[in-house]
Amino acid sequence: MTSGTVHLTVPDEAEGTRLDRFLSEQVQSRTRSFLERLIREGHVQVDGRAAPKPGLGLRAGMRVRVEIPAPLPDRPLPEAIPVEVRHEDDHLLVVVKPAGLVTHPGHGCQTGTLVNALLGLRTSLAPAGGSRRPGIVHRLDRETSGLMVVAKTDPAHLALSRSFALREVEKRYVALVWGRLDPPEGTVDRKIGRSRTHRTRMSVSATRGRTAVTHYRTRNTLTGFTLLTIEIETGRTHQIRVHLQSLHHPVVGDSRYGGRGWNQVLDPIRRKALKEFDRLALHASELAFPHPATGENLRFHAELPSDFQELVSVLRNRS
Repeated sequence: MTSGTVHLTVPDEAEGTRLDRFLSEQVQSRTRSFLERLIREGHVQVDGRAAPKPGLGLRAGMRVRVEIPAPLPDRPLPEAIPVEVRHEDDHLLVVVKPAGLVTHPGHGCQTGTLVNALLGLRTSLAPAGGSRRPGIVHRLDRETSGLMVVAKTDPAHLALSRSFALREVEKRYVALVWGRLDPPEGTVDRKIGRSRTHRTRMSVSATRGRTAVTHYRTRNTLTGFTLLTIEIETGRTHQIRVHLQSLHHPVVGDSRYGGRGWNQVLDPIRRKALKEFDRLALHASELAFPHPATGENLRFHAELPSDFQELVSVLRNRS
């Protein structure tokens, strides 16, 4: 099958079989490596919960549900999606990604991405990023807004990727979080890996984690909330969100990591503003890096989007 849902029940003779092996025997139209990837990405459930690992030992009678995504098109197509370009030269683009826009096509989102928008600008993008991720050097989560650099040529892609790897790129964010941090500034140095219980989430308690370092500093304190400046040394998936959750101060609007408690706010105007802010209160506000061709240090700043500013204003005025 090309896509769809497969429902299986583990028979007695499969007692003790690894999940990935069982699926490869039952879903013969797909390779074992493909099925392993589905497990790791959270597309496989066992008895109603995301399977924790491909090597899970099965018991007779277990119910297995496999979601097989539709295949992605070979290449994304140009689309007329507005995107703000802050800088462009022969080697790169610096853009401001709006909240709600996925960086590049993937399973579950094949159109309407930043890549589609950039292709719609009729600009060249580095093939080195891959057929579905041309020019992409780094990413922002769908509901995070802010600055991104995109490579137009393969040499630029290589040089920018090296700068990120060598931590020559400065990335600063603004985040609105629940509560007041004590101390008001500090560093979170905790490894991040995929959650053992929720395969679509990341966690500081993962069995296998990668080094992740996040610095935070209080900008403003509001009653029940804090506006932070964040600087990251590493770029792990969901890093800022996971690290702030680990401090028990999740990002406002972050339903995945515990930041949607608007219904607990007593003031009706604040509660309404928080409910209507339907995204992460996280914005990539500053980006600095050496130019891949000239070595010149480039620095860019993007003000908070209007919806973010309005939320902060309401919370401040009602404090």
